[in-house]
Amino acid sequence: MPADISLTTTLLLCLAALAAGWIDAVVGGGGLLLLPALLVGLPHTPAAYVLGTNKSTAVVGTAAAAWTYVRKAPIDLRTALRIGLAALGGSLGGAFFAAGIDSEVLRPLIMAVLVGVLAFVLLRPAFGTAPPPSGPVTWRRLLLALLVAGLGIGFYDGLIGPGTGAFLVVALAAILHMDLVTSSATAKVVNVCTNIGALAMFAYQGTVLWQLGALLAAFNFVGGTVGARMALKRGAGFVRGVLVVVVVSLLCKLAFDQWLA
Repeated sequence: MPADISLTTTLLLCLAALAAGWIDAVVGGGGLLLLPALLVGLPHTPAAYVLGTNKSTAVVGTAAAAWTYVRKAPIDLRTALRIGLAALGGSLGGAFFAAGIDSEVLRPLIMAVLVGVLAFVLLRPAFGTAPPPSGPVTWRRLLLALLVAGLGIGFYDGLIGPGTGAFLVVALAAILHMDLVTSSATAKVVNVCTNIGALAMFAYQGTVLWQLGALLAAFNFVGGTVGARMALKRGAGFVRGVLVVVVVSLLCKLAFDQWLA
């Protein structure tokens, strides 16, 4: 545990971890809340330790949500694991190139993609709410999902990270014709793979505050479990609403970092 962290800061970080687990479980994007909270709460801690501790927390909540979904949602676990392995490879590649990327160049590109995602969801009210077509997934669609949701978004997660869960939900729903609950469930399995890869790298580098991470992970676990159960109970319309809120929040944060910070 950092020597200079106060009890009040610790409690606030625990609440942030709880809320982030809930957001991640429903639609992804919990890092929008927890990572800034860690940066504010640990102002004298090197960024690498903040990122590593964030991953040690997120992997537990995401795994809890994935386990809840797998037991109760109509998820194709074999397909999810295939995409997850591709995403693991993509995230390793993204992490390899992360040091040489200029965030000032990438932020406008990410914002443009987010505007497209938001317009796509808002202009298609039935997106992710209609039942998926019956029958097995074609190899063409599976290959596209491996390339886009696996390698592509996995690479983005290793390179930058914010909004990965939301991107996965939209990509899986669009490519594999899943409803939003099923795509969110599948995204959790994929996200577990990318988080494990990132955490392994941070652990190897020794940049994880394990005691703080374990404490926050307990709250993240509760949030992830509750969020997954709420998504399953309330259905695709609820997930769609949270998705819109998360995408708008991410757009606002990136715009602030780009022009106002």
